[in-house]
Amino acid sequence: MKQIIRQFRLQSPLASCEPLGHGHINASYRVRTQRGPDYLLQRISTEAFHDVPALMRNIAQVTAFLARQAENPGHALRLIPTLDGRSYYAAPDGQYYRMYNYIENTLCLEEAQQPRDLYACAYAFGSFLKGLSAFPAASLCETIPRFHDTPARYEALKAAIAGDAAGRAASCREEIAFALSREQDAPSLTEQLARGLLPLRVTHNDTKLSNVLLDKGTRKPVCVVDLDTVMPGLAAYDFGDLVRTGAGTGAEDERDLSKVTFSMDRYALLRSGFLDACGDVLTDGEIRSLPLGGRLMTLECGVRFLTDYLSGDRYFRISRPEHNLDRCRTQFRLVRCMESCWAELTGG
Repeated sequence: MKQIIRQFRLQSPLASCEPLGHGHINASYRVRTQRGPDYLLQRISTEAFHDVPALMRNIAQVTAFLARQAENPGHALRLIPTLDGRSYYAAPDGQYYRMYNYIENTLCLEEAQQPRDLYACAYAFGSFLKGLSAFPAASLCETIPRFHDTPARYEALKAAIAGDAAGRAASCREEIAFALSREQDAPSLTEQLARGLLPLRVTHNDTKLSNVLLDKGTRKPVCVVDLDTVMPGLAAYDFGDLVRTGAGTGAEDERDLSKVTFSMDRYALLRSGFLDACGDVLTDGEIRSLPLGGRLMTLECGVRFLTDYLSGDRYFRISRPEHNLDRCRTQFRLVRCMESCWAELTGG
């Protein structure tokens, strides 16, 4: 690892390197130096991301654009260049590495510990979207092609049902029926984009609470991290995934569905934080699309879990045989809850 670290422009000689966090995709390390700042080193997963140079072009452009606007330079995420000025290092063994500045005195939460955490994280993602509102979204590559193309996710589901590679379709007929009964909703957002009713924006596409750094003292947002899925998208995608991960009760893989509900109070905090940060740059159509984003992103995620379960658990990591089915069921439970309070969510 020392040889990898030496490929980057550190301000001081290396002191130590230690694993950091428990990421499911990239391996992360905290690099400490003898007299200078700390850094964050990451090995980029080539299994998840097949075109690392394109991914890193996205990140380099977006972080530079945001850094120019930062009120506090120490709170801006910056790529540390390699000795030859690149944004990443391609090792001889085919692995790719990147390095960021390490932002001190921050914390990230797997789940909200108090109500203001929800507001703060939503505000962070709204600020991220607003900060990139003038950035040409179409110039970015799709790091995961058709990531939030819900109709395409349904096509993959139907193929998995037909193939039934793991012989599981008979055991989850109820979940299959639930998903297929809502297929008509799948193009609700993509059609609005195609018709020019919603503008293309730079979106984060993984807006979970743990992708926000909060100040340890004030618990105010410092910056958004994990930019691998930053690409062209819709505001409703980011708000929707934030609702999916932040407005529900119970764990994503909770087996007791009685513990899984949709909290209007949490939803209100998320909506307030997001709109307080970026409401002034969103169109009326985008604001109207936000509740739909919550329901559709939750449905889409459930469809993805179900597809993976039927396919033999090829994509998402599991710790038990029915793990993906349990995840699917929590998402569909949240969709039902949202449907039951739809008039309240939409103001209708």
